[in-house]
Formats: sequence, structure tokens, C-alpha cells
Amino acid sequence: MQRNVEWYEHLDCLHGALERGGAFLTVNATEGRANPMTIGWGQVGIVWNRPVFTVLVRESRYTYNCICEADAFTISVPRAGDFSDALALCGSRSGRELDKVAEAGLTLLAGQAVAAPVIEGCLQYYECRILARTQQARPNFASTDVLNQFYRNGDHHLVVFGEIVAAYAEEA
Repeated sequence: MQRNVEWYEHLDCLHGALERGGAFLTVNATEGRANPMTIGWGQVGIVWNRPVFTVLVRESRYTYNCICEADAFTISVPRAGDFSDALALCGSRSGRELDKVAEAGLTLLAGQAVAAPVIEGCLQYYECRILARTQQARPNFASTDVLNQFYRNGDHHLVVFGEIVAAYAEEA
């Protein structure tokens, strides 16, 4: 049973998941099937006076083209220790090569407020309407440490700002 929550509730669960094995970002691909990708980075806060979930997607990822054409995405946050194999698969395999939902044995649930689905059995969910996308580029970095650590070969991230239009969690 799910219950609606405020977007800022349970952020400790989100942070814990991002620090451990990750969470699922799901976006609909252009051919219509859902494409989940594991994220380990993300940020929730206020931007433009709205609750926003910010995600980063590398140019080389299949999800990059999907999210460039989409109008929404979802985040499904698993409980500690759950979905470890599915998170590993969705973080290492490409939706260009296979249907990650089928391969990982995931079950999708329709989003409540957006067209992108969520992953059944997770602890909490965020549904986001895309507000803006910003492509990172080498000249925009002030820190060479970040460039050297994360972008030695280019492959910069697209930063996607999604307004949180629904947030809900599984009942305890």
C-alpha cells in the first residue's frame, strides 16, 4: 500500500540508497518501452520556487537520448539490500542492447502523475516533470580535480532538472 508523502520526507532513505547501490531512474524510450538506469548521484531541493530532483546522465548512455526526448522521469528508491542484482544490471548494461526490465525481472507500475513508470517493490518514489536540461562542458568547470577524476575522457553529463509532481512511499 502506498501513501503520498511530501517531497522532503525520507530524504535519508534516498541519500542512503545513493551512497550504497543506487536508485532507479526510469524514462520512457522513444520506441515506447521503459528504460531504467541506476543512479548514484542526484539532488533534491528547491529550484525556481519548486521542489526539484536533479539527475545527471552521461552523453554515452542510452538513457541520454531517451531523457533528451522525454517530458518526465521517475526515481524508485529501493530498501537497503533490495534489488542489488537489478541495480547492478541497470547500471552496467545498456538499453540499446536489451530490455533491462525483462532481463532484471522488474515489474513496472504506472506513474500516478507522469507517463514514466516506477519499479514495483521499492520503498519510495518520485515522479518528475522535466523543466530544463543543461549540458556540462569542459570550459564550465572551475575544478580541475573534478575534471581529472570524473571526465578524463570527456563524456560529460547532462544535468536534468525535474519538478517533483508526485512523491509517495510504501506503508511501513
